[in-house]
Order: sequence, then structure tokens, then C-alpha cells
Amino acid sequence: MRGEKDKVRVLIAKPGLDGHDRGAKVVARALRDAGMEVIYLGLHQTPEQVVRAAIDEDVDVVGLSVLSGAHMTIFPKVLRMLEERGATDIRVIGGGIIPEDDAAELERLGVARLFAPGTPTAEIIDYVDGLPSEP
Repeated sequence: MRGEKDKVRVLIAKPGLDGHDRGAKVVARALRDAGMEVIYLGLHQTPEQVVRAAIDEDVDVVGLSVLSGAHMTIFPKVLRMLEERGATDIRVIGGGIIPEDDAAELERLGVARLFAPGTPTAEIIDYVDGLPSEP
């Protein structure tokens, strides 16, 4: 758990061609309302843009929303690029339409947690807020 003075910094992004951002905006607002600092990158971000912004903004967590079916490409690329840049302390979480087998593989690769559609925002807030300050 973090100390009261340590505000969690979260970057939320919609990578790829997916144009459905309502869920990402709901999560971003819920995290902000819970006292976290949230940077919302918006639609059609590339993995390179996500990683650059995560490092530039010194975030603790990157949240990716993927509904397009590109999760097995986007998540591994973001994880690989964070590792190449020495930023493995940044946790990657996500949400979207991700089959169970793919979710298990993404978690094996290093995604900290995946949230299915309909997950209560309180559950996401509790998870992010409960992350230790060091991985």
C-alpha cells in the first residue's frame, strides 16, 4: 500500500484502431475521483506513443483498453518497449474483450491484471490503489 502522500499516477490509453472509448473514460474518471492522477491519452495511440508518454509522465501504471482483438499484439509490444527502456517498474493493466486463454498468456508475459467488461470501477480502484510502490 502507498502512503497517504503518494498519489498514484495512471496513464489510460486506447491503442490501435479501436474507437470505443466509453469504458476507458469511465475508468479514467473513477480513478481520478478516487484521488489518483490520471493522464488520458485518448484514441488511436500506438504502443510507442503509450510508452513514451508513460515514461515522460513518470506514471506508476499504464491502463490499456483493447476491444479490437489486437490485445495479443499490443500488450506484448508495450511490455517489451517498457523493458527495453528500463521502465519495468511501470505496471501494465488492461481491459477489454480478451478470451481467458489469451488473458492467461498476457499475465504470464507480465500484464499485472486484466479486467473484463462490467468490472465494477471500485474493484479497479482497489487494485490500483493497493499496488505496492515497487513491483
